[in-house]
Amino acid sequence: MRALVVDEFGGAPEVREVPDPVCPDDGVVVRVAATGVCRSDWHAWQGHDDGVRLPHVPGHELAGTVVAVGPGVRDWAAGDVVTVPFVCACGTCATCRAGEHQVCPHQTQPGFTHWGSFAELVALDHADTNLVRVPDGMTPVEAASLGCRFATAYRALTVHGRVRAGDELAVLGCGGVGLSAVMIGAALGAHVVAVDPSPDAREAARAAGADVVVDPAGDAPAGVAAAVVEATGGGAHVALDALGSPATAQAGVLSLRRRGRHVQVGLLLGEQAATALPMDRVVAHELEVYGSHSMAAHEYPAMLAAIAEGRLDPGRLVGRTVGLEDAAEALAALGRTGAHAGMTVVVL
Repeated sequence: MRALVVDEFGGAPEVREVPDPVCPDDGVVVRVAATGVCRSDWHAWQGHDDGVRLPHVPGHELAGTVVAVGPGVRDWAAGDVVTVPFVCACGTCATCRAGEHQVCPHQTQPGFTHWGSFAELVALDHADTNLVRVPDGMTPVEAASLGCRFATAYRALTVHGRVRAGDELAVLGCGGVGLSAVMIGAALGAHVVAVDPSPDAREAARAAGADVVVDPAGDAPAGVAAAVVEATGGGAHVALDALGSPATAQAGVLSLRRRGRHVQVGLLLGEQAATALPMDRVVAHELEVYGSHSMAAHEYPAMLAAIAEGRLDPGRLVGRTVGLEDAAEALAALGRTGAHAGMTVVVL
């Protein structure tokens, strides 16, 4: 099969022929039709994830058709059109039995723990626990756009943020996760303030449903927070850091009104992993701080129902589609500010 291979962290990935994946006993092999390009893939390429081993094939936001099924799989067959959360849970441990698949201690992740979906074929573990059937009428690009970004944003706002109609929501960073959060927040009836230094990203946020957009303009976190507090009439009920940086995490906490909720979705890895937050504010204002990581397959139906009813349209957030030969450039663009607004999806 053809795949985009990383031989050196930070080095130029190369499209070349590699062996086909072996089908897991409890899993499937999927022929990839489309796969999103996510900042998490960029982190893996840069060597920020210590679980990634070289050579490596990134990619974890995928949709495609099942072409091989392991002997232990009951619910899926060749020809099924599927997508999958990027966290593939074991389905049997105590955490999974409690329904918390997204933090399974035995999880595998295509594009991180093993080769991913920037390839013609990808192996997925524990199929009966993790696969999600793509609804009739949803294109592969739309299904891939659910990826980790849209589904993660949906769970972050509905489970941790507990966003309700009339709430003030601040979204910091308007890439794929941020634009997803803007759209979902607006659909939930929140007043949405979107923050991003890129004019194109701010315009995309407006198109996705943001009521106010803020240019951080190089301000320190306190300055960005002050702009959000003004735009929300006293502070956000919920702030979501969709980028993942010390500045955006700190600004998110400082943007909150008393008893507010900060949800950290953007990754803070490497030297940023020990980012300091204004804990004096957290204590004095009784703030809640959450991490949010993926969404289990069994939680997809509510999100898919909202899409079917027209309340959500993740396909609108796709900024461009590219072929596998252009995936390396798309990956590199995620390290540059304001390269492309919206999600990039690789079509195979």
